[in-house]
Amino acid sequence: MNISFDGKTVVVTGAAHGFGRSIAQGFASRGARVHVCDVNGAGLAETMKLCGDRTTAHVLDVGNRTDVQALVPKFGDVDILVNNAGGVRGQVGRPIEEISESDWQTIFDVNLSGAFFMSQAVAPVMKKRKSGRIINISSGAGLGISLTGIQAYASAKAGQIGLTRQLAHELGPWGITVNNVAPGFVRSNPTTERQWDAMGEEGQARLLQNIALKRLGVPEDIAAMVMFFASDYAGWVSGQVISVDGGK
Repeated sequence: MNISFDGKTVVVTGAAHGFGRSIAQGFASRGARVHVCDVNGAGLAETMKLCGDRTTAHVLDVGNRTDVQALVPKFGDVDILVNNAGGVRGQVGRPIEEISESDWQTIFDVNLSGAFFMSQAVAPVMKKRKSGRIINISSGAGLGISLTGIQAYASAKAGQIGLTRQLAHELGPWGITVNNVAPGFVRSNPTTERQWDAMGEEGQARLLQNIALKRLGVPEDIAAMVMFFASDYAGWVSGQVISVDGGK
């Protein structure tokens, strides 16, 4: 299967490392013009080095609707949007009684509101052109429970899956597909490295035992599914959630 994105304009959020960086590299290596966004400017600079001169970096907090609405129109005709920005914002699992309003909201801002704001910003251009691809990156936590134990993370990722299905039906009449990739546990960034270390050898062994393929994946596995959803091969696929987790 030869997938090319020559002449396409792609936006990838959360592109400073991990999944987002691999996704950006995948599009850039296949001919796309890629706009990478993140709050981490230093990480974006490294992503640009790896992706080459077809990539432009933008420091952006996707949870800030005003900033999103100001920046995204500057990208012109966006063909593909990948809502990858997310994470736990430095939080760890704690009892429900200890969770503040700010703890709850900050995770929703990046994982769910950000996906909505970015989709809202690209929708007018995609509607005008009667085509487009939106791919959301959720998590196995949105389909079950979170290994982190963080209530807001599991809830926001489940909400993002619901948003995917709703937008697929709303935007479908304009030829816009909306799909979702739900990764399993991948050692892709400093947060997941800390989680892996905290499991200890026994916990790591249990995690691997519960995976059908008995091994962890890599960020490129997630990027590969994104490439499929964004390609012409997925032209009649919308509102779908695909787990990329080695089999559960």
